[in-house]
Amino acid sequence: MLWIPIDRTLDIPLKRQVYEYIRKLILDGELKAGEKLPATRECASQLGISRNVVIEAFEQLLAEGYIVGQQGSGTFVAEGAFLEQMQDERTTTLEISEECIQEKGVIDFRSGIPALDIFPRKDWGRLAKDVCLEAPDYAFGYDHPEGRLELRKILSQYLRRTRGVNCHADQIVITSGATQAFSLITKLLLSQGDKVIIEDPITNEIQTIFTSTGATLIPIPVDEQGMRTALLSDGEKPKFIFVTPSHQFPLGSILPIQRRIQLIQYARVNECYIIEDDYDSEFRYDGEPISSLQGLDSERVIYVGTFSKNLSPALRMGYLVLPQALIERCRSLKWFHDLHTPSLNQMLLARFIEEGLLERHIRKMRKVYMKRREVLREALIREFGHSGEISGDSTGLHLIAEFKGIEFTEDLIERLYQNHVKVYPVEHHTIHKGRHVNKVILGYGNLREQEIEEGVRNLRKVLGN
Repeated sequence: MLWIPIDRTLDIPLKRQVYEYIRKLILDGELKAGEKLPATRECASQLGISRNVVIEAFEQLLAEGYIVGQQGSGTFVAEGAFLEQMQDERTTTLEISEECIQEKGVIDFRSGIPALDIFPRKDWGRLAKDVCLEAPDYAFGYDHPEGRLELRKILSQYLRRTRGVNCHADQIVITSGATQAFSLITKLLLSQGDKVIIEDPITNEIQTIFTSTGATLIPIPVDEQGMRTALLSDGEKPKFIFVTPSHQFPLGSILPIQRRIQLIQYARVNECYIIEDDYDSEFRYDGEPISSLQGLDSERVIYVGTFSKNLSPALRMGYLVLPQALIERCRSLKWFHDLHTPSLNQMLLARFIEEGLLERHIRKMRKVYMKRREVLREALIREFGHSGEISGDSTGLHLIAEFKGIEFTEDLIERLYQNHVKVYPVEHHTIHKGRHVNKVILGYGNLREQEIEEGVRNLRKVLGN
């Protein structure tokens, strides 16, 4: 029998409670590798909840690698999902105080751009007026560098509920977009000659920010399960490891629990941090968003988030969730950067989240993006058949298209552009060149269905010649 305490008074869905309790038992080793879990029907009956709740919880555990299903035998705890807790690990109880230019006639498959025409203008405008009229006089003066307390409190609750992030308001620093967050991390942790372990491929902009201090990048290749953590070397002594575990950019893979544990153990042994870039994982189409890496070790992982993908890049609103040891230094650096992120925007965003409008918008947009993803997939299959492969499309606003016998050179990219379609080679984001020359990133978030189909037809016209 698997007894799970269910509390219907909590602001946490029942499926999340079931998932988190079983996940903790597995991570703590109370449920051991190979141990069989009860059938979903039996479990639901014992707990007095719907069987669908248990099924969805099990599906999430299966997606993240905690459990495995064996046809005709049942569901079992997976190997390698036990994470030993450090003896000196402390739990804090502190609770304190691109602009996108659309070329006329060109179908631009740029990734990371949400549907700008479906921004919730009416709700945002109403709240903007209310905030401006109701804000106290001091809100129009200089503010705290870490951000306004009401936003940090609401954000900590939102991240705990939706992403499994373990933090309090004092651990959050509000930034002017994720780019500033990465710049702060660079100034906080890196100096000339330092080393950074990083996924390969990874966004070129991140590489540029980290190497701006003279740091050296140590690339670790990515496969269909994310960073190949088995290739980590103890001799490197990096300052930090940079990963996009919930939706690797650009290839789209998800880092399973076994590799997450390897990553944390490596960081503990080498006394370095892990930077978790969680840029668009809320838009997962085959279940709940993957839980954060930060939730496994809040003192080793620095969590970076942004509202550019789930709302709008124009807001320039991001955040850092920091281990206790880095909070004060990061606040000082933020002050030197720009004093603070605009206060009224923070107050407005806090109201937007508090009233449930952000989660409502995300639910709406998940349906929109799922439809656009399917239109893109169907168009690629229709135009290219077996000569193309699609991957990395379980989450987010882009997918990877791979074409046999095609090399996306600069000349080919220019030819495509002249035929009114703009695509982005994976190779532009690689450190070791030559491994992904036949792959392109196709973003669909800000393209209407008709534009997607037209863009794929234009792509076929050029690649088919």
